[in-house]
Amino acid sequence: MESKMLKIQGMTCAACAKAVERASKKVDGVNEASVNLATEKLTVTFDESKTNLDAISAAITKAGYTASVETTTATIKVGGMT
Repeated sequence: MESKMLKIQGMTCAACAKAVERASKKVDGVNEASVNLATEKLTVTFDESKTNLDAISAAITKAGYTASVETTTATIKVGGMT
C-alpha cells in the first residue's frame, strides 16, 4: 500500500469533497480516500500494483476537479564536507 497527498482545486463545499472522495474510491486499487476541504487536499491510500496517481487524478478530473501531486521541498545544510 502507498499513501499520497494530492492538491484538489475546484471544490467549494462539502458535497464537492464527497464527490472527490467517491470518484477516487471508484478507481480499482484505491483503499481509502479522505478530503480535507479547508486545505483542499486529498489523502489517498492505494495498491500500487493495481493503480497509480495518474489513474486517480484522471478519475478526479472526470468528476470536474483538478488534481495535482502534493510535493514537499526541503533544504538541508550539510557542514563539515570538503
